[in-house]
Amino acid sequence: MSFQTPNVLTQSPYLVQPVSVTRIMLKVLLALLPGIAVYAWLFGPGIVIQLILASCTAVIAEALVLKARRRPVMPALSDLSAIVTAWLIALSFPPLAPWWLVIVGTSFAIVVAKHLYGGLGQNPFNPAMVAYALCIVSFPALMSQWPHPLSAGGLPPIDQITAIFFPERIDAWAGATPLDHLKTSLRLASGNDSLTVQTILKDHTIYGVGGGNGWEWVTLAWLLGGLWLIQQKVITWHIPTALIAGMGGIALLFWAINPAHFANPVFHILGGATLLGAFFIATDPVSGATTPRGKIIFAAAIGVLAYLIRVFGAFPDGIAFAVLILNMCVPLIDMYTQPPILGEKSHGKKS
Repeated sequence: MSFQTPNVLTQSPYLVQPVSVTRIMLKVLLALLPGIAVYAWLFGPGIVIQLILASCTAVIAEALVLKARRRPVMPALSDLSAIVTAWLIALSFPPLAPWWLVIVGTSFAIVVAKHLYGGLGQNPFNPAMVAYALCIVSFPALMSQWPHPLSAGGLPPIDQITAIFFPERIDAWAGATPLDHLKTSLRLASGNDSLTVQTILKDHTIYGVGGGNGWEWVTLAWLLGGLWLIQQKVITWHIPTALIAGMGGIALLFWAINPAHFANPVFHILGGATLLGAFFIATDPVSGATTPRGKIIFAAAIGVLAYLIRVFGAFPDGIAFAVLILNMCVPLIDMYTQPPILGEKSHGKKS
């Protein structure tokens, strides 16, 4: 998550009021609650179990690594950064994934993606997205199994808990994501002009109003939480706006060229992890761009690249890989988007 230092001046000498990392992270967790509530309401309590597993794993892994590094444990645990990472991992993983999968992903995120590089503030890659990338490459079948909403015949709540701890139950009750289902259906229908995006989207057991059945309401809840973070000045508008514009712009272009084969921009904005990524993932201040222009370039590129991976790639959603690829580009983006030094029109040129 990214945050901006509030422009509040204290008494002379008018120093900027310090920001509490714990307070920022707490606000991020609060902003995620509306989406989690809608998620659990529509798809059952499986997501709550995954959040608990991820949170416990993150706290234990963080404590063990800090102890091994001979660093103070309680100050680091109390900043809630590990919990935020854990929640983003749980929300990125299928809610009916086997219990060990979220533990493996969370442990890798905390131990390797975060502490191997020096801990909070030192990691070049988003830890939650590193965990997602690791698990979807290593366990693609398990990471591609997503539930249908309870209203569409999904697994009853009690059985969801059983399915998480006894993974052999998953296949009977879960399937591909709406994004992956659409892509696969179009590939199988190659040469069949009667099967278009419009006819595929009429299957309301999978697709709903503007996105996957039920998922559009979850993503709108992410939007609500994200807007609150902007209002609270926890994040700025640059990254969410640019990512949504990048995703929507390229989706509009392909849709205008061939609407029978490419879904409309609303489907891609409300589908998958677009809004979760825009407000809660790409806004990571450590691994993301820091300058205003850099944030726009960084996020717009994520939106475009995520769309290309979704539509033409082998993975069901491209947000994680797009974020990680752009994380690698951050030093270059920041270098070329730094504002000129006071008294200079541009870098190295005096006014």
